Amino acid sequence: MGPLAGPVVAAAVVLPPGARIDGVADSKTLTARDRTALDAVIRGRAVAVGLGVVEAGEIDRVNIYRAGLLACRRAVEALSLVPGFVLVDGREIPGLPMPQSAYPKGDGFVCSIAAASIVAKVHRDALMRTLDERFPAYGFCRHMGYSTAAHLQALREHGPSPIHRRSFAPVRAALGLSVEPELPFADAADPL
Repeated sequence: MGPLAGPVVAAAVVLPPGARIDGVADSKTLTARDRTALDAVIRGRAVAVGLGVVEAGEIDRVNIYRAGLLACRRAVEALSLVPGFVLVDGREIPGLPMPQSAYPKGDGFVCSIAAASIVAKVHRDALMRTLDERFPAYGFCRHMGYSTAAHLQALREHGPSPIHRRSFAPVRAALGLSVEPELPFADAADPL
């Protein structure tokens, strides 16, 4: 949810009961090569995989917090089956018709949540590599839209691209707008 550009992506992964996949861990702790290899294994072992994407313009309209929840809901809704129960990383997803439990930092200890974090990261990175071809001045294939020094320099030199999140302070600054905080977080009980 932290990048300055590109979509928010979430995944939902349904694994067979008792499934364990060696190497599956929080996607942030894995190398890109390991994530890519594990993505193929996860997709091969999973009963179902769903992806939810919220583009930059929608992030700006609803705020990053709600966009993250919306991506999670879309991922669950994209599954080819209706799960009986949903395990969520961090916070419950408003509007789901099935029961759920949220596990803060669940991608560190719940296999299906960790698997979903890997699938989402691999998908988002692939999207960012494609967007790098459309907007090569920003170096998206190197930093995936995160606020690195090189990305901030490109923002200053070229201004924001159409995929930059205009509600984020560094992008607003590059546009010459007042740098106000993002829209306030919506009440998590509000329906998306």
